[in-house]
Amino acid sequence: MKVTAVRVLSADRFNYVKVETDEGLHGVGELHPASGTGGTPFLPIAGVQYCAEYLVGKDPLHIEKHWQHMFRRSLFRGGSDIMAAIGAIDIALWDIKGKEVDKPVYELLGGPTRNKVRLYTHLGGSTPQELAEDAKARVAEGFTAVRIYPFGDFGSSDFEEGRGLESMSFTAMQHNAVERIGAVRDAVGPDIDVMIDVVNRLTPAEAIAVGRALEPFNLYFFEDPIEPENMDQWEYVAANVPMPLAMGERLYTVYQFLDLLNHKGAAFVRPDLSLAGGITNIKKIAVIAEANYVGVVPHNPLSSVLTAACVQLDMATHNIPVQEYPHDDASGVKADLVDEPLTREGGYLLPPERPGIGIDLNEEAFGKYPVKLYERPALINPDGSLREY
Repeated sequence: MKVTAVRVLSADRFNYVKVETDEGLHGVGELHPASGTGGTPFLPIAGVQYCAEYLVGKDPLHIEKHWQHMFRRSLFRGGSDIMAAIGAIDIALWDIKGKEVDKPVYELLGGPTRNKVRLYTHLGGSTPQELAEDAKARVAEGFTAVRIYPFGDFGSSDFEEGRGLESMSFTAMQHNAVERIGAVRDAVGPDIDVMIDVVNRLTPAEAIAVGRALEPFNLYFFEDPIEPENMDQWEYVAANVPMPLAMGERLYTVYQFLDLLNHKGAAFVRPDLSLAGGITNIKKIAVIAEANYVGVVPHNPLSSVLTAACVQLDMATHNIPVQEYPHDDASGVKADLVDEPLTREGGYLLPPERPGIGIDLNEEAFGKYPVKLYERPALINPDGSLREY
């Protein structure tokens, strides 16, 4: 069997890679926007084309060999765009391999370590009361873990109208977070896991202050409090907040994750299969995390194809306690772009029995959804300076 084509298919704000072969089998993966997360992902798409230059004509079943070539062929290796391209292609190659042997991918990764995959989902709402009501609704659906952005309704007009984090004083950040998280904790009770994500937008001093203010609510984790590059500062924040930290959605090599672990900067790592080199690389990251008694919570911000790939890894990996799950994963445009979303029962996803990653694209629907920019509004402080996007 030989690879005959590697194509990028785009609809709405989602981008997919389809690897085709001369025996009629194909595989699909999802492409992270990487450096195009605040615009159009031109560079990861070009990265796919660069990798295709190597991959076409090769046997798709030699996955580790191809991963190493795609990674090392780029001599200035390891950037986010090329790693996103490798990740999407790697998922597609595993999809082909599963189909070729008629087994789900997790069976090829060592078999199941669990029967189903526990989920956490995101809450939305501009006010503490709206967040509390959304939390009650998600718990009523069966979710046992929920995540909150504690400074307004993330991605809403709060940013455009200056009511978000960028307008808050040092003290207001703490009061705002306490009010929102307190409302959610009161709504769901003591036995539901609650986590927060501030999307790398705080300084170390702000992160420590917010973390200490939220100590009474017993957070499962505090995700991405500060910018991702300085591991010494991650170690400092982790040692000075009273809850576990989660980090890694903006890292993409095993070496970066090793640096984070060596600094004891996080109790949970958050690698993204569509960004950090696919199933092949995340399996390795999970191994070094396991050796450090650190949990792996795969980042999952895109659509149903990435969810399906995550579930294959989740099923075969011991140290994955919970999986991120967008609440709209099985509805609307995301559901329309695939043949059949995975089955959710309450707060768990069931592993698909189909071979490969267990999902395929519904290419006929793509024409209904024109390509969109990946919009992410800037946060401008009152003095005109920029806070992290």
